[in-house]
Parts: sequence; C-alpha cells; structure tokens
Amino acid sequence: MKQRRLGNTELHTAPIVLGGNVFGWTLNEQESFGILDEFVNLGFNTVDTADAYSRWAQGNEGGESETIIGNWMKARGNRDEVTIITKVGSDMGQGHKDISAKHILKAADDSLRRLQTDHIDLYLTHWDDEKTPVEETLDAYQKLIAAGKVRYIGASNLSPERLKASLEASLTRGLPRYEVFQPGYNLYDRREFETGIAPICREEGLGVITYYSLASGFLSGKYRSEDDLDKSVRGGGVQKYLDERGKRILEALDAVAERHGVSQAGVALAWLVNAPGVTAPIASATKSRHLQAFVEAVELNLSEADKEQLETASAYTNNR
Repeated sequence: MKQRRLGNTELHTAPIVLGGNVFGWTLNEQESFGILDEFVNLGFNTVDTADAYSRWAQGNEGGESETIIGNWMKARGNRDEVTIITKVGSDMGQGHKDISAKHILKAADDSLRRLQTDHIDLYLTHWDDEKTPVEETLDAYQKLIAAGKVRYIGASNLSPERLKASLEASLTRGLPRYEVFQPGYNLYDRREFETGIAPICREEGLGVITYYSLASGFLSGKYRSEDDLDKSVRGGGVQKYLDERGKRILEALDAVAERHGVSQAGVALAWLVNAPGVTAPIASATKSRHLQAFVEAVELNLSEADKEQLETASAYTNNR
C-alpha cells in the first residue's frame, strides 16, 4: 500500500490511521487484538491513541488503550513495523488539562511503560491548557527527544493563535517543531478546519491527520433518525447531525456509494483521503466490515462529479 509522509518527518503512513479510542472501551483486549491484526494484515501501519483513552468508560482510569496496544505489539513482536501516535494533555486525574513540563515528562514515561516501548514515534499535545507558555511545553518535548523517548511532535485542538505562537517559538528559540496537526474534520464538520487551521498547516508544511473522520459514525449511514441513536454507545453524539444539511450529505453519500458499489463510510473516508492538505484520516473500527471500508476508501477513485456532489451537499447554507 502506498504510504504518505507525515509532514517534514521521516515517518510514513498508509492513507488511513486506526483510531485506538475503542480499545478497552467498546472492545476488550482479545477483540482489540483481532482488529489490530486485521488492520496490519491489510497493509496499514499507523495506530493513534492517547493516555486518556478510555478514561470515560465506567471502571477505567485511563491508559487502557495504550496498555492493549503495548500488549499486542509485545505478543506479535512487530514494534518496528508499526507507527505509534499517542497524546498528552488530557485530565488524567489531576482535575484539568495540563501541558506543563512536569506533567508531560511524567506522562510520557507512563505512556512508554504502558506501550512497552522505548520510544513514541509521534507525540501530540492533545489539548491546550491555555496557561502554560508554549516555550515550556516545547522545552519538555526537547528533553524527551534528546533522551530518545520521542521521535517527533505534533498537536491537536490548539487554536490558530496558539499553533502560530508555538511554531514561532520553535523557529526563534531552536525548540522542537510541531510537524503534524490533528483536527476534527469530516464531510459535515468542515468550516472550523478549512477557515482556521488549514491555511497554517498548508503554509507551514504540517501533516494533517483528521479525527471524527466519520462524524461519530453518522457518515457511515447507520443513523438516519433519532430512532437509530440507540444502535451503539456513540449514538448520543450523532443527534446534532440529524438536520437538513446532514440529510443532504447522507443522500449524496448514498448516491456515490451506489455508483461505485461501496459503503457510505468508504466514500466519506475517500473524500478525506483525497482532500487537499489531508495526509490521512483517523477512523476507529470495531468490526471487520469497518476495516473493509478503509480498503474501499484507499482504492476508490472519486470522479470530479462525485466530489462535486459531495461538496455541494455539504456546503453551508444560512450559516449552517
């Protein structure tokens, strides 16, 4: 499978990244191993997780996803064949988001222990605490890189202003530079990324890996009305998409999917795979057919007419 370079790093990824948020949440360890095995057997190579996954599930304290991924890599002996992305900054019991140097240095060691590895390929600022100076955060990453614990850094959920400030600090102070940005972006949620962060990523040559690539499953076509919201534990997050614009997008996905004989999820992911400036979308999977949508997306050749239909349907009207 042809791979893409992640920003200005030496890391390369297949065109879709596997989201690890479901490991230890909706999938137990054995089920997670099955998904991970099938994912790499299909030719994909990059897994995204975070220290906080899946702290929100009853009985969890955080780190469950990293632990499962670490156990899987140890069992399969495949660490060198997999690119691991994890993140820091979420509340891990301290009661607030935290990208202070003290927290980052401890959290990185905790992640390395759970992942059972000596290095993290790409370490991301997960959330901004908006009070820690960007220089302090970047200096902590410099220490981790110097120690060989982290290869490259990136960020997610930073405002355009804080991202610019971070890049400026890297340039003027000789600190490590964010090389990858992870925004929420999909066929429904377009405006914030396209008008805010995308121009910065383009100008600075940052790689882009998108999360919520299927809008919490809405773009799979699984949820058509409020009666469908109880189909999964993620259904509650889909209700906001059930408006007129959302229905137009589903109709367009249905039409393109039918033309090509693929799933709606495959089409939605293919749109992102081919979107300007996007390196690779992140998508989670709990079933084999979800992974087949990844393959569809990579192999699907969207025509200009397909893209136009999708983008016309997802265009904002009346500020919505």
